[in-house]
Amino acid sequence: MPVPFVRAMDFAYGVAATVSPLIRRVVARNGGAFTFHGTGTYIVGRGKVAIIDAGPPLADHVEAVLGALAGETVTHQFVTHTHADHSPASVRVRELTGAPVHGFGGPPVAQGDAPAMAMEESIDVAFRPDVVLADGDVVTGEGWTLAAVHTPGHMANHLCFALREEDALFSGDHVMGWSTTVIAPPEGDMTSYMASLDKVMRREDRVLWPTHGPPVRDPKPFVHALIEHRRGRESQILAGLADGPRTIRDMVAVMYADVDRGLHAAAGYSVLSHLIDLVKRGTVIAEGEVGLASRYRRAP
Repeated sequence: MPVPFVRAMDFAYGVAATVSPLIRRVVARNGGAFTFHGTGTYIVGRGKVAIIDAGPPLADHVEAVLGALAGETVTHQFVTHTHADHSPASVRVRELTGAPVHGFGGPPVAQGDAPAMAMEESIDVAFRPDVVLADGDVVTGEGWTLAAVHTPGHMANHLCFALREEDALFSGDHVMGWSTTVIAPPEGDMTSYMASLDKVMRREDRVLWPTHGPPVRDPKPFVHALIEHRRGRESQILAGLADGPRTIRDMVAVMYADVDRGLHAAAGYSVLSHLIDLVKRGTVIAEGEVGLASRYRRAP
């Protein structure tokens, strides 16, 4: 089942666009292969507002977000996870507004040894929330209610936030309308990611608001397609190993033959994450230590 990606997005950099009765969005100028047009910082509420994913430490972006709030007060900040295109600007926003930062926690210890993928999505190792949230925790503001939904996979500390007043879910990088999510070990975990997709699939959200790209207006079939896509990649891996051991590079060359070669390194990390999951389940055996350079074969 192909994923019904939506890539058309009406926006202007530095402009706080009203995208729903309670939500405004400002897009940062940090577009790229993994951020699409850039980080979308969300403003929730009117008068006394919350900011979700303040974004990268770009002065013009912080200025645009806060400049759109003249006469209003930022009372809360929320961070979906600690990649450097999501959390660092929360420090500057806190300095200027006093608004405390809510999040799952700082980066896991394993992220100190993050792979080369971190050059594209570097980790905000300094991040520490003022208020630590767990799955199901609810925070209320003036006219809005946000519930934390723990969705590990892209990162272990990834949270989505459910806006009860609009049956909407701010999905961070867990579900994006424009692309699949890279699951790059060690901070990315395919086993957790698949479980988190199933968790979102069981919800009744009317719309998903990713931090990158346009909204997902029909979440259930979209998330179902993402699950089937991942299952399809797993089947491709197992089919590729049917004739004997293969390296990840061998597998990526076949599985992603129709994808820009500049993205093959990122694809290799997602394949590695699938293989880690398959090795844990006893379906695949690694010849030596599980890693990017290893060879893999089907279990007997």
